[in-house]
Amino acid sequence: MSRHEGSTTARPSVTIIGAGPNGLAAAALLAREGARPRLFEAHDTIGGGLRSAEVTRPGFVHDLCASVLPLAVGSPFLSGLPLADHGLAWVHPGAPLAHPLDGGSAVMLERDLDATAAGLGPDGPAYRALVEPLAEAWPALAEEVLGPVAHLPRHPWALARFGMRAPWPARFLAERAFTGPRARALFAGLAAHGMIPLGAPASSAIGLVLAATGHAVGWPFVRGGAQKLADALAAEVRAHGGEIVTGHRVDDVDAVAEGSVVLFDLTPRELLRVAGPRFSGGYRRALERYRYGPGTFKIDYALSGPIPWAADACRRAGTVHLGGTLEEIAAAEAAVARGEMPERPFVLLAQPTLFDPTRAPEGRHVAWAYAHVPAGSDVDASDRIEAQIERFAPGFRERVLARHTRNAVETEAYDPNFVGGDVNGGLLSLRQIVARPAWRADPYGTSDPDLFVGSAATPPGGGVHGMAGYHAARSVLRRLRAQGAFPGA
Repeated sequence: MSRHEGSTTARPSVTIIGAGPNGLAAAALLAREGARPRLFEAHDTIGGGLRSAEVTRPGFVHDLCASVLPLAVGSPFLSGLPLADHGLAWVHPGAPLAHPLDGGSAVMLERDLDATAAGLGPDGPAYRALVEPLAEAWPALAEEVLGPVAHLPRHPWALARFGMRAPWPARFLAERAFTGPRARALFAGLAAHGMIPLGAPASSAIGLVLAATGHAVGWPFVRGGAQKLADALAAEVRAHGGEIVTGHRVDDVDAVAEGSVVLFDLTPRELLRVAGPRFSGGYRRALERYRYGPGTFKIDYALSGPIPWAADACRRAGTVHLGGTLEEIAAAEAAVARGEMPERPFVLLAQPTLFDPTRAPEGRHVAWAYAHVPAGSDVDASDRIEAQIERFAPGFRERVLARHTRNAVETEAYDPNFVGGDVNGGLLSLRQIVARPAWRADPYGTSDPDLFVGSAATPPGGGVHGMAGYHAARSVLRRLRAQGAFPGA
């Protein structure tokens, strides 16, 4: 049954399909501009990758997908919205990231760049030279890297500094820039978020962005769970006259569009399902050629106490990378790209209740961990993931009260946009960075002048930043003004 939130007094001029972060961001911009958006979501709960729920035991709140949100707090659009007025509160860990190594030590990415560099020993100056210019220029750099690939730079110097290294393979950059294992391991873990082999072109880009955000804006959680960010965005949409319809799966765009301009927060396979007949043959073929990346296997944990890390410093970090050395991480990611499940996968782990006790009963904790797996894999990777946690936190299993697992097949069932379990919404290959989802002057436009797409399959790609939705909404506004159907046109 559909559920309506908010109302409009006239027929909406824009229909949005999909209430993930980008659909919500697009709706927020359009509503603030007076475009009367109506947003349809197939699930009963908005948010897409921003949902939270009690999936292990009552009182334990788990983020079902995204949890650590540096690109949200550093987003040029989201950071400018009055979301605190709708209950949003950020929680910053003592340190953004820990990367433990065998032997009981850990490399730390601290908010303070000096402290981070000091922990890297002889590689400290090289790390500073690589990351400091990006961190210092983050507000300007964010406008460039979180925008369309082909655009006239407003901050050419900041973009040039980033562009000098971003196209490099991450392994090449780490081995060229650093001499020791600590800095190399740290950068390898950052780059591995891109879910492509560390020897692939442009695999350095996400590592550089995440390092810069760690120092510039931090890697925070949302107090009470990531769902609160989705709820705050929805409240902003409703506050400006937008409408949200949940529990309504759209199978044919014409059934809901009512002659309006439409914006899709969908990746290509879902876009073809909903609107394929409206597109030209060439555009349909481009969407059919779109490639998805590896999947994920995720575990949510209810814990009797904090994770017993061998390296005490890990207790100060909200995020922990478990993969050991550069060589180990590179081997694991290369295996996944070949369609193989590595024995020692690279594991990303978040431990929010060390800093946000509202998510669990007193004295208890939640954590989640996930590893990259071959696309569409139904393999249970629990033992391999937990072996990596135990490697750096002996006794971890003894603190597990309950666990909830989700393989790549189940991840796609959770959200059909995550094809094969790909939570990035599409492979971050060099081609699909430049042409995402197709070669077009306006990547948010389609072959139908009234249909637009703003999702993880459009620039700047995956991540919770809302910028794909923001840019797509701006394209929609230009269309409405060209039609003379918008105030002030």
